[in-house]
Amino acid sequence: MEEEKKLNHLNEPIETESAVLLDSDEEAPEMTPELPEKPEEVSELPEEFEEEPDFGADRLELEDPQEVHESEPEEEEEQAPQEKPDYEREILHLVRSNASPKMMREKLEDYHGKDIAEVLPQLNVTERKKVYRILDNDMISDIFEYLDEEDAGRYLSEMDPKKAAAVITAIEPDSAVDILRAIPRERRTLLIDLLDEESRNDVRLIASFDEDEIGSRMTTNYIQIRENLSVKEAMTELIRQAAENDNISTLFVTDEHGAFYGAIDLKELIIARQGSDLEDLIVTSFPYVYGHENIDDCIEKLKDYSEDNIPVLDNSNRLIGVITSASVTELVGEALGEDYVKLAGLTAEEDLNEPLKDSMRKRLPWLITLLILGLGVSAVVGAFEKVVAQLTIVMAFQSMILDMSGNTGTQSLAVTIRVLTDETLNFKQKLKFVFKEQRVGLTNGLLLGLVAFVLVGLYIWLLKGRPIGFAYLVSACIGISMWIAMIISSTFGTLIPMFFKKIGVDPAVASGPLITTINDFIAVVIYYSLCWVFLIGVFHLG
Repeated sequence: MEEEKKLNHLNEPIETESAVLLDSDEEAPEMTPELPEKPEEVSELPEEFEEEPDFGADRLELEDPQEVHESEPEEEEEQAPQEKPDYEREILHLVRSNASPKMMREKLEDYHGKDIAEVLPQLNVTERKKVYRILDNDMISDIFEYLDEEDAGRYLSEMDPKKAAAVITAIEPDSAVDILRAIPRERRTLLIDLLDEESRNDVRLIASFDEDEIGSRMTTNYIQIRENLSVKEAMTELIRQAAENDNISTLFVTDEHGAFYGAIDLKELIIARQGSDLEDLIVTSFPYVYGHENIDDCIEKLKDYSEDNIPVLDNSNRLIGVITSASVTELVGEALGEDYVKLAGLTAEEDLNEPLKDSMRKRLPWLITLLILGLGVSAVVGAFEKVVAQLTIVMAFQSMILDMSGNTGTQSLAVTIRVLTDETLNFKQKLKFVFKEQRVGLTNGLLLGLVAFVLVGLYIWLLKGRPIGFAYLVSACIGISMWIAMIISSTFGTLIPMFFKKIGVDPAVASGPLITTINDFIAVVIYYSLCWVFLIGVFHLG
């Protein structure tokens, strides 16, 4: 009963003071809102909150903004990328460890052949022989591709003859020939005899070409098919040959006699339908070279094409090999290096390990020639001894004129040698080029001559204390001499390499030192002649 009373009591309407006021007829008094009173400060906290809770290491604390800003670089340093691993030290440690042969082979196979090739010179003979025994022939051949011929030949001599022959078989034939040439004749003959018949024939074929012939740089790693196959048969033949030849980007087509017919791009063969005619896929105008052609003559032809492989033919037009794009790039680099060496007045390239005697032998011929030419320049200066005695100040500006003359000639020489690599230039085009270089020399010489006229005149007048008329007469002679010398130097820098090309001599032989010395001779004659005629003969400045 008591519970029912409680429920009834809860269901009764609750009359608030506001409700009473609203129900009454009397006006409601004006009410002003009252702000709640400020609660009294709690003097004591409950026991459960008396102690400050401990949130441990995850508790967030407010920090000084400056301290937060200063801490950012530390976080950035922690996120900095790690340094590149020292593969060389890792490989050395691995080879010199006591790891089992299987474990060592598995770990060494994870490294690039170039990294292992760089480590081999740091190993002693015993350690290298250990590497030879552990690695398979394909891995060793890959390493040898990154070695110089001399080093590779020396390492092959450290191997068992059968092992060495197996490694040579796995190396590209052109690289194998270069390595075999660095091996003593007796051991070379032994290794060639141990090769399988196919590898031996490839090596002998490439070795039959001289080193300056393009055939000495070819490889026999390519795919060759007949022109009378169907698309399906061509694809089957590709799969069969790809097991031994991985150079499959281009398929080369021959006729029944082995004569070169054309080429097929791998992509075109893959997307071709089986019912398509193979003849429609063959590019019969594909570029090619002959094995006995000179390398220098082929470079310009080869580098103009973006093909991965260029076929090499014999004198009967039969396909005997291909030149890869990597070989073309290497040949172009070697040609540029040889030209640079010749421009420097050397007879051949040098390396860091070359004996002193060989380096001297390469440099002395040009140095002796330039010494004789330099004596001629000195003799010319001696012939104008009276000019120097009467007008000593002209000696101070001799080197400036000689330098500008020599630099102009060297620039024209470099441009001319580059232009002469284009074998398609006719006489009219070459003559036009000569006139163009003369115009360049004339314009540059006029501009620099005017600059020299102003600056040299100020120098003699203000710093040397000479009369302004004297100063600018001398500077005018210097400016005119520079102008004429630069015109003649640019002309000689163009004509001399053209002359060498005409008589069948490498234009690069007309090297920078030679052109500079000849231009020095010309500039000295022009400079002192003008000083003698105008400054002393006409204006009597002496």
